[in-house]
Amino acid sequence: MKRWVLFLNLLLFFLIKFQCGNSNNITSNPIDQQQKDRVLELPGLSVNVNFSHYSGYVRVNEKSKRTLFYWFFEAVEEPFSKPIVLWLQGGPGCSSIALGEAEEIGPFHVNADGKSLYVNPYSWNQVANILFLDSPVGTGFSYTNDPSELLTNGDQRTADDSLVFLLKWFERFPQYKGRDFYITGESYAGHFIPQLAQAIVRYKWSAQESSINLKGYMVGNALTDDFNDHSGVSEFLWSTGLISDQTYKLRKIYCHHVSFLHSSDDCKKISDVVSTELGKIDIYSIYTPFCTRNVSDSDSLKRFKNNGSNNEKYDPCTRQYSSIYFNLPAVQKALHVNPEAAPPKWEACRASYLDVQVVCATDDPVYSMFDSGDTDTVIPVTSTRYNIDALGLPPASPWRPWYDDGQVGGWTQQFTGLNFVTVRGAGHEIPRTRPKLGLVLFKSFLSGSPMPSLSPRITDS
Repeated sequence: MKRWVLFLNLLLFFLIKFQCGNSNNITSNPIDQQQKDRVLELPGLSVNVNFSHYSGYVRVNEKSKRTLFYWFFEAVEEPFSKPIVLWLQGGPGCSSIALGEAEEIGPFHVNADGKSLYVNPYSWNQVANILFLDSPVGTGFSYTNDPSELLTNGDQRTADDSLVFLLKWFERFPQYKGRDFYITGESYAGHFIPQLAQAIVRYKWSAQESSINLKGYMVGNALTDDFNDHSGVSEFLWSTGLISDQTYKLRKIYCHHVSFLHSSDDCKKISDVVSTELGKIDIYSIYTPFCTRNVSDSDSLKRFKNNGSNNEKYDPCTRQYSSIYFNLPAVQKALHVNPEAAPPKWEACRASYLDVQVVCATDDPVYSMFDSGDTDTVIPVTSTRYNIDALGLPPASPWRPWYDDGQVGGWTQQFTGLNFVTVRGAGHEIPRTRPKLGLVLFKSFLSGSPMPSLSPRITDS
């Protein structure tokens, strides 16, 4: 068995070497391409920023011209002393550019007019260099010359492509080689992230190569195991009073043993009942408003135009703004999108996905954190707790609240090799619904320190 594993690891090593050894970058000189990828200006951005950012393509397969799109933001201050953080979106098939950058952790968010940007005061590039990747192929601006690949995406190829991307990206940006490297993301990234981490560790062992200095990964509201995830969804929907007793019992019978991506007919039928009982709410954030605007209507855009916000006021329609912005020809040109490879209509989420593998958070010898917004019904906090319990990890600290500005930000518990954190009042996209708390969470993750405790200066009156 060990010989077979060794053979597979060596095969992966030589395949990656073959892909990375081909001259299939946009130019023959990766460092020259770095400067060509630099974004000099963005339509609708009216302020000057004191950090550089780059966007472009990296070819990961020469035969089919499978090519992944990225957008990289240097840290606001001292980027060459800060870690590199890769953000992977879920879906599967949702764009990290659309969601991660433009409505969550990125420095530029889109205004309600769909044509202008404002600077996110809680951007994660305040403390790290952030790399957004559109993966798997077919997501966002990533493309292939073989349309059949859009129907055969799977966990294994996604991890392999992402590894090839990283190795070639570090050749293009050699100044970041060996820097502390972390992977973050949410939702279906509960599959993407641990499997990419495992691929990096195995490649590093096989190749004795250390340009990717993986230190840890963090995933929010993670899709992990179908049975535990479904169990957690049923418990959450019922315990929050969103569905009836009868529907709760039927969901446990028909849905707990089926895939989230490829459900059964019986589970689909009971899911329709769940939707009816829920009503018109945002299932990703049950206590915030549901988007009712038709922002594709120019008159509606004029009525609802705003200039961004420096507070935590929640706007449920941000994805619609991004759909307008990233379809603008001037924006695509500024981001170096190849017009011949660009989709006829850019969409935030659009790729198909077939092959699914179960993941295990203990496969990789790196620090890991699972975080969970507690108002999400899609992959709720109960699902994450079931999955952590299934790992059988010994507790390393008691369950306790954590604080920000004297208020409970959520709850946390450390286990051997894993830290679990909930974020109070956050939905599926923690940095979107609770951006300030999301930044506190991220800082704690990077430092490897426990979540903040209540200051001893704050006492009851």
